[in-house]
Amino acid sequence: MAREAAKIKVYSVKRSFGKWVTVVEGVTEGTKELAKKLKTKLAAGGTFKEGKIEVQGNHKDKVKKILLDSGFSQDQIEVE
Repeated sequence: MAREAAKIKVYSVKRSFGKWVTVVEGVTEGTKELAKKLKTKLAAGGTFKEGKIEVQGNHKDKVKKILLDSGFSQDQIEVE
């Protein structure tokens, strides 16, 4: 399942009360389904808003692996 070649950024930010959130931005299609898949595989809460997928916790490397398994190419994914 080939996806279009948009850059996908994966990064983590520290929110209030010291909580980490992993953010995935740049996914243009199937975003709600991908958000659900990430939340299920990581056993974490999360949301899709303002064009970004947010998953509770610091899961950058795990998110990258799930994206690769979902058909995105290595060149598309940029982990910061």
